Amino acid sequence: MSAPPRLDAGIVRRALREAGLRPRHGLSQVFLADIDVLEAILELAAPGPGRRILEIGPGLGILTGGLLAAGTSVTAIELDRGLAARLREEYAEAIALDVDTAGGSSVAGALRLIEGDALDQDLTALLPSPYEVVANLPYHITSPILHALLGHPPRPERAVLMVQREVAERIVAPPGSMSYLSAFVQYHAAARIALLVPRKAFEPAPAVDSAVIVLEPRDGAASSRLGAEREDELWRLVQAAFRERRKMIHNVLSRQLPIDRSRLDAALGAARIAPDRRPQTLAVDEWLALLAAIGPIGPDRRGRGSSSEPSVLGEPDAPEAAAEEATEPGVAPP
Repeated sequence: MSAPPRLDAGIVRRALREAGLRPRHGLSQVFLADIDVLEAILELAAPGPGRRILEIGPGLGILTGGLLAAGTSVTAIELDRGLAARLREEYAEAIALDVDTAGGSSVAGALRLIEGDALDQDLTALLPSPYEVVANLPYHITSPILHALLGHPPRPERAVLMVQREVAERIVAPPGSMSYLSAFVQYHAAARIALLVPRKAFEPAPAVDSAVIVLEPRDGAASSRLGAEREDELWRLVQAAFRERRKMIHNVLSRQLPIDRSRLDAALGAARIAPDRRPQTLAVDEWLALLAAIGPIGPDRRGRGSSSEPSVLGEPDAPEAAAEEATEPGVAPP
């Protein structure tokens, strides 16, 4: 089992045809068809004996083969029944090896195949720590997958994720271009764009370019510096601000949260944040400082209350704010 000696769009089309399959637009299916990109992802994933990798959306199993050939144990989640059937046939030996070890996918070259929707899985409980993640994520599931992987322990040691280029740029954005998504990810992990991938690297070619990002969740002490209840308040604070992302922060927070203006202004002063700044200019550490200065936050004024699983994208609810978000350069509308 090894990565194919060559890879191109013709090979992908032939593999699909031989399996009686075709790309499903409803699942945003595109298949990697560039050997150089494949090798670059394998280098970033750094597979090897003793490593455990969760692969989301293995598709035709091209990357899966490279991971298994390096001696990595792989747990793969595939939604498409036809692709899952092909994977079972292609990697029957590796799946049998996993079965022989009681389904733990903990030995070199073993494959555990889960047929189903990744959004229905408790992703961080599928394999023991330490583990890593490799995935090619369609835009419409990027947010919930990131929340599932980073929102609570045990987090992966590292994640190598193919996402749309615009989403990757949003994740790693610096203060000045921050969003709810960048704040959420950067609170939990160091994030970088490791590789830009043109649309022609896929079959069929999508309408947008992609990028491979590498996330390295922060050590236990840093990633858990807020308790669950207090972290929930952090995300309600950030989410409230980004509902009106082009407004001055002291105006939007006084409207969106049950905090009177004098208390809010005092907190902004204590956190050394100018009241006329916009939400996108605040770094993660500034949000943490502001939360500490504000103190406890009650249920917000939009009836959201407390939620243990806030939206990672934090899309605004007001129609006018939603229109602004959708037309922001580099942000695809949902």
